[in-house]
This record gives sequence, C-alpha cells and structure tokens, in this order.
Amino acid sequence: MLDDLTNTITDIVDTLGYVGVAFLVALENVFPPIPSEVVLPLAGFVAGRGDASLIGMIIAATVGSVIGAWILYGIAAAVGPERLHTFVVRYGKWFRLGEKDIARAEEWFDRRSDAAVLIGRCIPLIRSLVSIPAGFRRMRFGRFTVFTAIGSAVWNTALISAGAVLGDRWKQVGDVVGLFQGVVIVAIVVLLAWFVWTRLLRPRLRASGDLPADVVED
Repeated sequence: MLDDLTNTITDIVDTLGYVGVAFLVALENVFPPIPSEVVLPLAGFVAGRGDASLIGMIIAATVGSVIGAWILYGIAAAVGPERLHTFVVRYGKWFRLGEKDIARAEEWFDRRSDAAVLIGRCIPLIRSLVSIPAGFRRMRFGRFTVFTAIGSAVWNTALISAGAVLGDRWKQVGDVVGLFQGVVIVAIVVLLAWFVWTRLLRPRLRASGDLPADVVED
C-alpha cells in the first residue's frame, strides 16, 4: 500500500512540480496518512536532478503547509471554545476531566502558543495537530500564520535538502524520520499511561482501599 502511495506521489510531483508539492503537503496536513517523509525528500530529489529549483520546492512545500494548517485552524476555530467547554462538561466526567482542567490547558496554551506552534511544526504527528488547539483558542491569525510558516520552513528545508543530497537514496530520509516518529509515539504512550493512572486507575484504587499507603500520597 505504501509503495502504491509512493508511486502516486511520485507521479503527481513529476507531473505538477511545485503545484503538486504544495497540493500534497497541504493535503498531508489535513490527511496525515499521506507521509511528508515521502513527499518532501522526493521533492528534493527532483530538484537535485535539475528538474526544479531547491528553493522553489521549499517555498512550494511551505505554502502547502500553511494552507493545510489554515484548514485545520479554521475548523477548530469554527467549533470554538464554547462548544469545547460544553463537550467537556458533558463527557469529560468519563475521563475525570472538568472545566478547571480545560481552563488550565487553555491558560498553558495561551502563554506558550507561539512556541507551541513553532516547535510543534517540527515534530512528527504533532505537526498537523498543533493547528487544532490554536484554532480552538482562536490564536491571532497573523501570529499563527507566521509561526506556522517558520516552523514548516525549517522542517521542509531539512527533508527537501536531505532528499537532494541523497539523490536516488532519498527514501532513506523516511527511515530517519520513522525513528524520530517512533520516539514521539513512545512519549505519547507514556503520557497517556500516566493520564490513565492518575485520573482513572489511582482514584478508583484509593476509593476501594486497594492502593498501598505509601502510594496513596502524592
């Protein structure tokens, strides 16, 4: 399946050039199964063999990144914080989440929104998702666009340049990104495990008296 997807991406980039790269990157931001570790190194390979400009490919990919981020931002902004609060009040009790929790999360993001968007755009899996809290909080659109463009340009430059340098071996970039992505997945799993323990399991064990005394206290 990945081979078929890679062939399709290759055909689009070869046929449409800069427009194809911008389109695929925008789509990748909204539909993550399209892997940037295929699109971007391939764009670099095409530039490296002289069929396109390296700078042009980076600009096209960054434009696509911003457009894709705008789409997710717009969807989240349309939902808005009010609907999010309503959802948490209605269903958050199943995960021991309340309005105070969402308020703390919102305050954290509001204080660090610039860094969150800038750094988040350089982290696999988080790259697209960071647009969602920015939209929920209706982060100032101009600042969101600027930091999205900067972070995306860093990511795009790294992968496109690597593809240009490696030439026919451009697919090796995906192996490196895969390792990085694996680290991110492990970190997410650890955080989820910590959340389940602190919010779901530990309170139930405390209530039942099954939790040892030395573990009950924080």
